[in-house]
Amino acid sequence: MAEIAVFSGTSHPILAAEICAALGVALLPSRVQRFANDCLQVQLQANCRERDVFLVQTLSPPVQEHLVELLLMINAAHGASAARVTVVMPHYAYARSDKKDAPRISIGGRLVADLLTTSGAGRVLTMALHSPQVHGFFSVPVDHLHALRDLAGHFRRHDLSNTVVVSPDLGYAKAATAFARLLGVGVAMGAKQRYENDRVEISTIIGDVQGKDVIVIDDEIAKGSTLLELLGHLRRHNVRSVRVACTHGLFSGGALERLGSQDDVLEIVCTNTLPVEAAARHRKLVVLSVAPTLAEAMRRIHAGESVSELFQA
Repeated sequence: MAEIAVFSGTSHPILAAEICAALGVALLPSRVQRFANDCLQVQLQANCRERDVFLVQTLSPPVQEHLVELLLMINAAHGASAARVTVVMPHYAYARSDKKDAPRISIGGRLVADLLTTSGAGRVLTMALHSPQVHGFFSVPVDHLHALRDLAGHFRRHDLSNTVVVSPDLGYAKAATAFARLLGVGVAMGAKQRYENDRVEISTIIGDVQGKDVIVIDDEIAKGSTLLELLGHLRRHNVRSVRVACTHGLFSGGALERLGSQDDVLEIVCTNTLPVEAAARHRKLVVLSVAPTLAEAMRRIHAGESVSELFQA
């Protein structure tokens, strides 16, 4: 691994350190300066010439700040004659902006993909894109990972004899079905409608959840409004217990506290693709590390091996 060079932005240095520990390499130093005019400057403080450079930066709030920092990191590595620059972005926040669903609206998912490649990124490693079609927005190779196996490993510790996996909407049904298959249980889903004012309405639940132990799974939890709406329907079906799981735990606007306060929610499980501050954590929250998965994908990219084989049975 001598030719590999791993640098971290400021969004999630703890995850970057975990990845480097799993790889058995040092996390190389970088410096971010802010000038009097509020402009940023990034310096990678280790040799990049003809090395396989990996830049670890998740798009956590403040997203725009971390995005510009990442673009400057890519530019610095490219200008330092790196053999290849791979962006390791566990959470691609702009994946929600994937289509023109209103007049004169921007499509941020495509624009940010163009910005990354124009800056000099030769490859992108990401996880659980909100819209899988965003993969096609990039003109460079993208390795799109998921955390379903990590999450399934956690839930296998429970008695699953009366369990059903529930997707909050039809859009996540395919991933929820794959997750249910890993656990060997059934699957159900909500029929969701989202309105312009960010109001969410679930009209019905498709599938048998009556008297079941439920695992609700989604790619991301932001404000938690969809889950709270879904919980009302599940209670009307007299479900026995509810566990909540997601890959990206954004938990904005007090979502973690609201979900944790629901008596029938036994636990909330997410991964560390986004940092969850210790002060904001809830006693029901379980955070799983995806550092080993990301590290193995990075090792395979560096060695020219298949990344997709990571998820083959």
